[in-house]
Amino acid sequence: MKKYYVLIALACIVLVNCKEKENKEEVLATEEMSMENTSDMNENDWIVLFDGTSFDGWHVYPGKEVPDAWELEDGAMILRPKEARTDGNRFNMVTDKEYTDFVLYLEWMVTEGANSGIMWGVVEDPKYDEPYYTGPEIQVLDNINHPDAKNGTTHQAGALYDMVAPSADVVKPIGEWNVYEITINHKTNEGIVVLNGTKIVEFPVTGEGWDTMVASSKFADWEAFGKYQTGKIALQDHGENISIGYRNIKIKEL
Repeated sequence: MKKYYVLIALACIVLVNCKEKENKEEVLATEEMSMENTSDMNENDWIVLFDGTSFDGWHVYPGKEVPDAWELEDGAMILRPKEARTDGNRFNMVTDKEYTDFVLYLEWMVTEGANSGIMWGVVEDPKYDEPYYTGPEIQVLDNINHPDAKNGTTHQAGALYDMVAPSADVVKPIGEWNVYEITINHKTNEGIVVLNGTKIVEFPVTGEGWDTMVASSKFADWEAFGKYQTGKIALQDHGENISIGYRNIKIKEL
């Protein structure tokens, strides 16, 4: 009789263990599905701004069609000015749409002596000749050969131009592609620049902290600089006959 009860007890333990294992497997399967769905949703949050096949969604500031100075090559947009700029012509590329809070992902490449930048909060208005009159800039630069790099670290690649220097130099050699992930979030008052996987710049994007930075910069007396939370994104043509390139541009609105 005792053996009978022992066998029943053992059977119950086995059943309980099997049930627990089954429940754990179901939970793990559910968690894996949830992670997959979350990944899909996160990926779906991104909007492609430039897919490498056309300039759809872009134009040249202010309100001009994209000229042949910008070329499509191997999935990238490459600025190659075709003639001397005797008239001071610039070919700043800007988005058709405006954005407020976002994460911007893109890849950039400079040739020797190149200078460019990524701006946000850009407003197209006839009284502003250039995007930089309204849009703050994350610097894109050949740190070795362009003279602006000698004007301090707030002018070097990765900097919030003339305001916040990068905490580390992680720029790749000339001719190689660098990766930017730029966050502008007015809700949390955060600006973040990640270059090639390293966070190198953080700054406030509004309020007293922002005003203090601007007041200590070359933009202190610029009436419209950084005043617009909503605006277009610009890729700067600095005006030199030197090539720059951008590719894999996408945005996630926050």
